[in-house]
Amino acid sequence: MKNLFIYTLLFLSFSISAQERFIEDSFKLKKTETKTYATKNGEALKLDIYQPENDTMQKRPVIIFMHGGGFAGGTRTNPAEVKFAENAAKKGYVAVQISYRLTRKGQSFGCDYEASGKMETFKLAAEDFMDAVSFMVKNKDEYGIDTSKIIVGGSSAGAEAVLNAVYNNRLMFQDPAKYKNIDFAGVFSLAGAIVDARYITEENAVPGVFFHGTEDNLVPYATAPHHWCDPGQPGYSMLDGSRTITQKLANLNTAYMLYSFKGGKHEHSGMPFNYLPEIFHFFNSVFLNGENRQIEVWK
Repeated sequence: MKNLFIYTLLFLSFSISAQERFIEDSFKLKKTETKTYATKNGEALKLDIYQPENDTMQKRPVIIFMHGGGFAGGTRTNPAEVKFAENAAKKGYVAVQISYRLTRKGQSFGCDYEASGKMETFKLAAEDFMDAVSFMVKNKDEYGIDTSKIIVGGSSAGAEAVLNAVYNNRLMFQDPAKYKNIDFAGVFSLAGAIVDARYITEENAVPGVFFHGTEDNLVPYATAPHHWCDPGQPGYSMLDGSRTITQKLANLNTAYMLYSFKGGKHEHSGMPFNYLPEIFHFFNSVFLNGENRQIEVWK
């Protein structure tokens, strides 16, 4: 019986290795867990944790993702976000989808909303995001997480919050040292942008994967006004999108993969399921294994 048990473990180990962990589906899924990571102004902020079942690996990479919706809508249980999380967990990742304060719910986030308010919106969302990451780091042993392999991502507004937290932390947080114990292995951005790419330095130049339409009408592909507001409008605020961010990463000799969709608009904030094989290969080679690859793809 003991020999049979050892043989079974070896067989399972070989099977998972043959299936290329983190690239191909190797596991079934545990039941999704929902946790409250913070309570703010009486609102419980929750996250869903997706895990591979019967995984013997003690420390696994984690992907923490933030949905879009203009800081006014969207949910962590969007079908596309759930499908992505399940896809990642089947490959051996711990995958997390988070909710956050929708501070513009029922209100405008366009050109009639003042730029200072937009900045405050970014800050609050970035804070929620970092608190969710802190929760997962604090509970790393319970969920078998390798805190040196934290991958973070978002779509549209969620991508703006994540990218600003990673690359513009000095602009987002009064006390950036609050999160000094958190290091990121990579970012995954779908139609995201930051306040100022000049704040990307050698210290915070995290490798990234970026998807963006070149004619995005809401979040600029390169450097342009948010929502293309005119200079005289209250909401006029310049942002640096994927093109500008990756140019800065290239100058700092940092790995990145940029998918540019010529003529594409904000529809490329949607989950790029057709490109998941390329995305997970990049995650594995660069985020998990430290390769320095700079890839640009035009569609």
